[in-house]
Amino acid sequence: MTDKDWSEPDWSREKPRQFWDPSRKLIKSIRDYQSVDETSVLSSFKKRWCVLKHRFWSIVTAADIPINSTIGGGLLLIHPTGIVIHPNAKIGVNCLLLQNSTITANVELGYHVDLGAGAIVTNGATIDHTVMIGANAVVTKDFPSNTVVAGVPAKIIGTWEGSEQ
Repeated sequence: MTDKDWSEPDWSREKPRQFWDPSRKLIKSIRDYQSVDETSVLSSFKKRWCVLKHRFWSIVTAADIPINSTIGGGLLLIHPTGIVIHPNAKIGVNCLLLQNSTITANVELGYHVDLGAGAIVTNGATIDHTVMIGANAVVTKDFPSNTVVAGVPAKIIGTWEGSEQ
């Protein structure tokens, strides 16, 4: 296993691998919308097309991720069903979000943060890099890097140096 620099976006994690790849197509629709050149004559048409694709993939995945979200590269949604991200939240690079996870307003995730199924990050918490948040954890405060947190309310239960995904 090689050491990976998780602070650099791994864009291959977001690349659709087949025609029917809902989670990656949802992320692609967000990236496409955010990359539209505003100076182009066709920018209005392109943005509308991206919004339609975003709505389609949002329905298919049952995820609520705003099209104008601040999301770092390399986001991975294994099972996107029920994922909710507030428009004012900031997601770092190479994060992993599992089903039914919720990120509320003013939350900031550093790079390589993994959220377990059903995890909730709220209260404007700032999560540093390389943090694993357990399933159904309720995070209401800040946590330092290289930790594993779990519980309701969440507390540090171990250390984590990260791994290849």
